[in-house]
Amino acid sequence: MTTAEVFGKLWSQGARHWASFVEPHYRVLYEAVHDRLGAENGMRLLDVGCGPGGAALLACGRGARVAGLDASSDSIEVARERTPEGDFRVGDMESLPWPDRTFDAVTGFNSFPFAGNPVVALAEARRVLVGDGKLGIVVFLPPEKSQQTRIMAAISALAPPVPSGGPGPFALSAPGALESALQEAGLRSIDVGEFPVVMSFPDAEMACKAFLAGGGSARAIQHSGEERVRRALRDVLEGFRVETGGYRIENRFRFVIAA
Repeated sequence: MTTAEVFGKLWSQGARHWASFVEPHYRVLYEAVHDRLGAENGMRLLDVGCGPGGAALLACGRGARVAGLDASSDSIEVARERTPEGDFRVGDMESLPWPDRTFDAVTGFNSFPFAGNPVVALAEARRVLVGDGKLGIVVFLPPEKSQQTRIMAAISALAPPVPSGGPGPFALSAPGALESALQEAGLRSIDVGEFPVVMSFPDAEMACKAFLAGGGSARAIQHSGEERVRRALRDVLEGFRVETGGYRIENRFRFVIAA
């Protein structure tokens, strides 16, 4: 089974909750990258690892002609429902099903770290770009920079161990890792920056729906059962409770615009 097939099954289970309870928090990040790419009327834009299509939906609203690829069939189903005019396909980011020079821009919002071989995936993004096209890629900063790492750790403790150095949310987060992969793929950075994303939830139930929607939670549930994972999640969430009774988690990301 390929990396894409593994992650596709894991991320399919929570696709609709991801669209409802996670993607809205990332809107500011999507828009920041779209601004830097100049996403506008007529731009042909591909979102790699598009999930249920939140970023593509925003780009379409700006007038871009959007496409998206994801390993999760359920995510692609949701993306097609939200943006019927888009070209959304199930597939592997290491073998994009579009011809050379199809797109003016390609985006990847924390998706390339999940590739079995990120260099190959980035080279595929370069292949489908026109000569002066740009890639906008977002990755987590190192784990200690984001509060969600504590939540991930609580969930991961209930899942089977995974080999270190493999695909995952922080695979391209170490200093220089993304730049090295881009260079090997024949791309160079032309703009970089950091961006905070704050996730706010009015109650524990909504927070649980958000954090149970990811692939890591799916692995933990398969191994330990949903009730045990939900209890662990509620326990760790108490560390993020604010005076209003809700929950606030801040993460930090790095974006790179490459060509």
